[in-house]
Amino acid sequence: MSALMYPEVRAAVAADDSPDLSAPGFDLAAHRERTRLASLAELREDVASVEDVDADGVRCRLYVPAGAVPGLVVHAHGGGFVLNDVDVHDGICRRFANRLRRPVLSVDYRRPPEHPFPAAPDDLDTVVGWLRREGPPGPYAAHGDSAGANLAVVAALRNPGFFSAVALVYPFLDPRGASASWELGPASGFDPAEAGWYWRQYARSEADLDDPDLAPLLSDRLHTLPPTFVATAEADPLRDEGEELARRVAEAGVETVGIRCLGQTHGFWRHAASTASEPLVRQVAGWLDQHLS
Repeated sequence: MSALMYPEVRAAVAADDSPDLSAPGFDLAAHRERTRLASLAELREDVASVEDVDADGVRCRLYVPAGAVPGLVVHAHGGGFVLNDVDVHDGICRRFANRLRRPVLSVDYRRPPEHPFPAAPDDLDTVVGWLRREGPPGPYAAHGDSAGANLAVVAALRNPGFFSAVALVYPFLDPRGASASWELGPASGFDPAEAGWYWRQYARSEADLDDPDLAPLLSDRLHTLPPTFVATAEADPLRDEGEELARRVAEAGVETVGIRCLGQTHGFWRHAASTASEPLVRQVAGWLDQHLS
């Protein structure tokens, strides 16, 4: 299988020097800290207010843009469940809140291998409970990229009726990697071996791989989802599983929009330097505005 990558995407993939996370003795904690500090050193937009909040024991960061209109988006960050945090996603959440014109609540869920499944979806449930009791008036939406998109859709499935919309960016959904687009292989910039490593850190056992709260493509409750938006990338191995989710949600009778970003591969959404990032941020914000207004 082949898929076109635009020149700047090919260059970025060629320049990628990400370490082998599964290498014996690899220092995951040090890698997380380097990524965190590098992200905080990047130029970031101003937001009217940024506040760390405690949502019943789950650390979150609340971004409120100037002139905020009603509604709030709960954001779950990507990173294979294992990597990244609210600091790594600070820059994109600032941009996202400003484009949305609404508050964004970024959830610092627990990560494996220290805290395997179901710690992360349980943390999203805790945040939902906190919002029900102490949050600003809705409506609410769930949003995430990659593994965070998995957590966003699972949060909506676990809490039917709470969210008015779900927006997913290249969701990471299938622990068995059965989709044909995984044949794009390491040349895509997202090695199937890396994906497998993430799933092994997240799942406690083989049985977890068939749990719809880990693998939401297996859910028999897709009909309970609110209007759903799914964005995939042409040269991303996750492309087919995201598009299959969109198809199944639509077939379940849910209002669904699915788009494919041509020439792109995994990870571009949060990087302001990517030509395709800002258009997708604005498109997601515009779609959410339709369902939160």
